[in-house]
Amino acid sequence: MIDCPQPGRQPTFRFAISRAAANPFPMTDTVFVLNGPNLNLLGTREPEIYGSDTLADIEAMLGEKARELGLAIDFRQTNHEGVLVDWLHEARSVGARAVLLNAAAYTHTSIALLDAIKAIELPVIEVHLSDPATREAFRHISYVGMGAVDEVKGLGARGYAVALEKAAAL
Repeated sequence: MIDCPQPGRQPTFRFAISRAAANPFPMTDTVFVLNGPNLNLLGTREPEIYGSDTLADIEAMLGEKARELGLAIDFRQTNHEGVLVDWLHEARSVGARAVLLNAAAYTHTSIALLDAIKAIELPVIEVHLSDPATREAFRHISYVGMGAVDEVKGLGARGYAVALEKAAAL
């Protein structure tokens, strides 16, 4: 909503918009599962931290869980920040039910992802295989978490299923 200003004054913006009004697209039963940089290397990259499951293993397990919950998943991975932003926008445009986001290292650096999460007005659940709070100090800040409705961390691959259950309950 924009208040019309008097001549020479700046407009005032107010954003008291309901989710239905903000997103004219009907909500579907699809949950976007977005994975960030280096997650394509799961299974071989630091298995002592991230486990031995590959991203394909996680996708297969999550697909099964989605069927049990009556949901569909759209599972993707990219090493590029802007692609994650585009996919968040796409989740909104197709009326996704929710987004599970493992932004990996972008979690700790990307204000662009935070802004996109706020802009799409969809529930985003932050997912981490490890627990960033128990790791290096630079991993303790989460820009994604500042916009997410919930987080699941430190449960390994099983964390994705827990996050999907949370999305189903929304």
